[in-house]
Amino acid sequence: MGLNFWEVEELDLDVYLFMARESVIYFNSQTESGREYLENCWRMTQTKPDRQQLREKFGKKGGE
Repeated sequence: MGLNFWEVEELDLDVYLFMARESVIYFNSQTESGREYLENCWRMTQTKPDRQQLREKFGKKGGE
């Protein structure tokens, strides 16, 4: 969906931001370093620990 500058100017802000986000994801997913960047971005947005993965890596500790 190629848009010219006039068409982009007419987009609603939420549509523009969505398209910009999708574009960044698409182009970064094309290379290994881009995929690593996207994985790091996703990881930095996580607010809760992945307890299952932590248990697999370090074993169950504490109330054993």
